[in-house]
This record gives sequence, C-alpha cells and structure tokens, in this order.
Amino acid sequence: MTSPPVKMPASIKAGPPPAAPPDATFATSDTTPSSSAVRHALARAHIATLLFGVSGLFGKLCQCSASVLVCGRAGFAVVALALLGLQKGQAPWRGLKTNDMVGLVLTGVLLAAHYVTFFMGIQIGGVAVGTLGFACFPAFTTLFESIAYRERPSSKELQCLALVTVGLVCTAPSFSLAHDGTAGLLLGVISGLAYALVTIANRRFASHLPSLQTTWWQNVVTAAFLLPFTWWQFAELRALDWLWIACLGLLCSALAYVIFIDSLVVLKARQAALIITLEPVYAILAAWVVLGDVPGLRVVLGGGLILGSVLLLNRR
Repeated sequence: MTSPPVKMPASIKAGPPPAAPPDATFATSDTTPSSSAVRHALARAHIATLLFGVSGLFGKLCQCSASVLVCGRAGFAVVALALLGLQKGQAPWRGLKTNDMVGLVLTGVLLAAHYVTFFMGIQIGGVAVGTLGFACFPAFTTLFESIAYRERPSSKELQCLALVTVGLVCTAPSFSLAHDGTAGLLLGVISGLAYALVTIANRRFASHLPSLQTTWWQNVVTAAFLLPFTWWQFAELRALDWLWIACLGLLCSALAYVIFIDSLVVLKARQAALIITLEPVYAILAAWVVLGDVPGLRVVLGGGLILGSVLLLNRR
C-alpha cells in the first residue's frame, strides 16, 4: 500500500497517489518505447503493486501493536531510502526550505495516522475489509479537492462517490461498531481519509521536490512522532515480528518504491494509476493464499463497487 506519487492527467481529480516525481522521466509521444520495454515496465509496476498490497499481510502476521509496527517500518524505510538517495547523489536531508519542512512535518504526522489506522483495521477486521476501506481514498481526494479549490464535482466524480458509499455499505458485515469487521472497515476508511490529505499535499511538494526526498522526510517524521509512544515496546518484540517489520520497511516500502518509479520511465501515468488500483485485489488474494482468509460475498460485491468507482474515475 501507499505507493510513490503518480502525476495524474489534469482531467482526473482523484486517484492513486499523485504528482510525478521530478526525478522521473515519463514516456512521451515523441519517444515511443518498444513493446519489450513496455512489457518489462508493466511487469515492474505489477510487482511493485503486489509488494504494496502484501503490506497488509505482514501487518496481520505481526503480533505487535500497529503503532510499534508503523514506527519500526518507517525506521527501516528511512535507512533504505537514505542509502538509495546517497547512491543517486541526492542526499534527501539537504536543500530543504523552512516552508517545505513545516508541510512535511504535518504530512508526516498524517502519514503516521494513515498507517496506524490502516494496520489497526487489518489486525481487527482482516486484510480484505481493512484494505477495501482504505481503497476509498480517491473518493475522499475528490471531495477534499472540490472543497479546497471550490470546484463543483463532475458527474463522473459524483458517480464515483455514490459507488464508494454503496460499496462500503455492502462490505460492512454489520452496522454495529462492536463487530470486528465493521470496526476494521471504519479504521480503513479513516486511513483512506488521512491518506487523501497526504495525497493533496504531495501534489504541491511534487512541483519542486524529488519524490524520494518527500518520502524520506515523511517517514522520518512518522518514526519520530511515534517513537515516544512505542520505544519501550521494541525490547519485547519477537524475532519473527522484527522480520515482518523489516519486510514492510525494506520490501513493501523501499524496494517497491524503486521498482515502481523505474516503471514510470516507460509507462504513462494513467497506466500506472490503473495498475495501482489493483493493490486491494493483490492484498486479498495474498491473504487468501497465505492465511486462508477467504473473502465473503459481501466483501466481493462491495469491493467490486469500490474498485469499479476508482476505474470509472480514471477513465478519460
């Protein structure tokens, strides 16, 4: 989950993570990539999306609290992204203006809230329900942008909001918060709401900051924000939990980031956005295969409506 920013066409008001990194070069009509290059780029994008998706699986396997998991994940991601930045000659801690730092601190706290509520939803309600709750974040992005920029939502955007609402109602196993599935779904929705705010902020940063630098600073803030509430719990972690946390930070964050950004050299932003839409599908399939967590009919129906709304929103 939570992939690197993708710059969306102007006609698309919401969708998977926004804003193309300044350090990435997209394919243009003047430079048409070969069919082989496109196939390899598509494969890389799907591998990255799979890694983003299985983050929920690692979260479910980990026995520690969501706050400890997120703090540790962010710590591993900070180290890995710093090494990547140094390798590219782009130390992420250099060249940052004060105004940008304030914004990155605020979005880093929001990112911490996003991750904690997401993994709480996974741990309480299951991978399928928690992931589908988060999948509604494009609808929140549409709503928030309409309010922020005083723009009237288009008919397509209103259809998306309606489909997401119906999908969430179908997915909810009960209308009582005492039910674990409903509580997990609600936490997933809150996670999506927080990430929608991060998404809108990242569009501003992407105009002048490399995406690696933005991601690194936000993870630094996430770790620093959560550490005072979790530091004493790390000594009690099982070795297996450390493994799952390392997988989250190194595989589902740093490695997935590198693979996904690499695919953007060839793929159009719209292609990448549609692939990222499959993240909940990969998460549910992984939970089915590894954990035996078979999605029920309501989850399939509700998930189909939520994902269908995202696909509708990303159509020209």
